[in-house]
Amino acid sequence: MGKKKPEEMAKQREIFVQGALGRGVPEKTATYIFDLMEKFAGYGFNKSHSAAYALLAYQTAWLKAHYPAPFMAAVLSADMDNTDKVVGLIDECRSLGLTVMPPDVNRSAYRFAATDTQTIVYGLGAIKGVGESAIDTLLRAREGGAEFHSLVDLCQRVDLGKLNKRVLEILIRAGALDRIGPNRATLLATIPLAVGAAEQAGRNAELGVVDLFGEPASAVLPEFETLSEMDEEERLRGEKETLGLYLTGHPIARYREELHCLTGTTLQSLTAQLESRPDNGPSRRRRQDTARIAGLVVGIRLRNTQSGRMAIVTLDDQTGRAEVVLFNEDYRQYQEHLAADTLIVAEGTVALDDYAGGVRMRAQRVLTLDEARAEWARVLDLSLVALRSEQVRSLHQVITQCPSGSCRLRLHYRREDVWVDLQLPEDWQLRPDEQLLRRLNETLGPESRVRLVYGPA
Repeated sequence: MGKKKPEEMAKQREIFVQGALGRGVPEKTATYIFDLMEKFAGYGFNKSHSAAYALLAYQTAWLKAHYPAPFMAAVLSADMDNTDKVVGLIDECRSLGLTVMPPDVNRSAYRFAATDTQTIVYGLGAIKGVGESAIDTLLRAREGGAEFHSLVDLCQRVDLGKLNKRVLEILIRAGALDRIGPNRATLLATIPLAVGAAEQAGRNAELGVVDLFGEPASAVLPEFETLSEMDEEERLRGEKETLGLYLTGHPIARYREELHCLTGTTLQSLTAQLESRPDNGPSRRRRQDTARIAGLVVGIRLRNTQSGRMAIVTLDDQTGRAEVVLFNEDYRQYQEHLAADTLIVAEGTVALDDYAGGVRMRAQRVLTLDEARAEWARVLDLSLVALRSEQVRSLHQVITQCPSGSCRLRLHYRREDVWVDLQLPEDWQLRPDEQLLRRLNETLGPESRVRLVYGPA
């Protein structure tokens, strides 16, 4: 019964009924009893078990409703060794309006903890690659309320045999040392100097070296050069590697305006639009609307069907999530685009998913962002502000080195009280891609603006 094999169940039914008849039990009664057992084998338990489940469900629902932060902190702590579950629970925290603070060597405990009714501090034990012994030495050094005030201070107070350079790098990439250093790039670069200074201080203490005033001699603190912070993409990648999720930002954030121009919607807006249709009834899933959506690939499930392999891809655009389904030939054609943490644009038919919630798309095309730009971008719009002569030369070099395409170039130049619009000739048509846009932004600086115009120019 547990394995639910129809042919075996038919045999057992015959054996059971014949055995019951041999003992004087009416056939109707025997069949009824076997049907009850077969139904119970699907999924069932006794009434006392049901009562316990009901009580537990009520208690947990009450706690989640009235004490959301402590409740979710406890749930996160219970599953902190399972990164996939932690990622899902962090999403649940955000949907509840809770703030999840990054890990912090001065505030975090081993487990997740609620600081108030709306705030949770990330647990150090949920950082991948940081062992329990390393966290223990960190927490012991912090006993008594003395916070770490610099990377050197931390290194001097912990056991570097347990909290070594590799662990320090992981903690920095996870954001756990953000409050005791200028930025993550500087902290990463100064790990060797900080560890060296701490080891020297330890050797001085062992040798009993004292200064002129009889105090233990400390190591000469090195001078640290403050570096420019790493770019957002690298910072978020470090969080994903150490925490399993993007905690302080999202890779899609800087593309949000462009993606809205490209698709004309967001997943949240599309869901609301489908839910508000006049025919929003039991048969709504049968109606299919054509749409174009974009998002970051955050999950891929593969299934084998009678006609081949299919993929169910979960997209996230920060406003919501959607499931994109590709069958057989479509999956084989576009599978190279379906890597985790890749930004894709999908076209197909959409409908509400009554089971999982949100939008479900039957995809007909899947494109990378650069492919979508090449197909639908009509104008590369550059708003330039008082460029220096070397910037003009660099701009010319970047544009002339770009491959030709179907995207026209338009310039808006402003200098003091002069504003000029320049429409360049047809032969100045480019193929816009990430490399070109990045080089333009680096060349022009923050005062200028680089923008792609989609659809009619």
